[in-house]
Amino acid sequence: MSYKEINGIKFFYELRGNTESTETVAFFNGVMASADSWKNQVHLFEKMGYRILLHDFKGQLRSDKPKGPYTFSQHALEAKLLMESLGIGRVHIVGTSYGGEAALRFALDFPQTVKSISVIDSVSELDETLKFFVLGWKELAKQKEGEKFFFGMMPSIYGSSFVKKNMEMLKSRAKAFKEISDSYFDGQIELYDTFLNDVYITDQLSRIDCPVLVVCGEDDILKPPKFSKLIADSVKNSEYVIIPNCGHVAIFEKPNELNSMLLGFISKHI
Repeated sequence: MSYKEINGIKFFYELRGNTESTETVAFFNGVMASADSWKNQVHLFEKMGYRILLHDFKGQLRSDKPKGPYTFSQHALEAKLLMESLGIGRVHIVGTSYGGEAALRFALDFPQTVKSISVIDSVSELDETLKFFVLGWKELAKQKEGEKFFFGMMPSIYGSSFVKKNMEMLKSRAKAFKEISDSYFDGQIELYDTFLNDVYITDQLSRIDCPVLVVCGEDDILKPPKFSKLIADSVKNSEYVIIPNCGHVAIFEKPNELNSMLLGFISKHI
């Protein structure tokens, strides 16, 4: 495991693939996830010769969890400082959900550093339904009961067909959550507050100049396609794709379809 201290905060990161490559893909995690969540994507990009940067945001599993709330601009700056410390210049960013929102902020704050961004199942503003989903997660996190937390958030995350086909795997993951530390839930609460308070950037999206791929699962009930369409319509240089029969977690539910989109899009902009 590798760690870097940025502004007094310890960040977990991994540098993988062809570390001599000039083409770097940085993956930005969903809120409940960690660097490990990209295993379905990393293998392909390693095979294709890319350098890959993974890291946990502050508040996530293996990074420090200082008192918040944080801001997406802080996430973007900390990611940029991590890249600089590793000698990484311009990057392609792939972000899912919370990570996609951080990717949009990164493109706004550091346009010279971005070659492209791919935004998966993300938003640039909230509606009341999404707010109450996240407030519900926050109440579950306060209880610090891992299995209960997992099953409480699961219906809003995974598509129905994925749940039906993978119930045993999901039950296993729920049991694994019983072992997770209380600090994980402390970090989650800070991240949820950040999302609720700071995700509103629709009116700024027209300033993004880099190529943007916007992807959403057709059956995403947490962040439905209307949010992705709003992002795509607001960005000048965007491509918009809906993945059929897919819920919120496209990186798990439809990895093959998603990987084809990501690889094709990034390859056009190297």
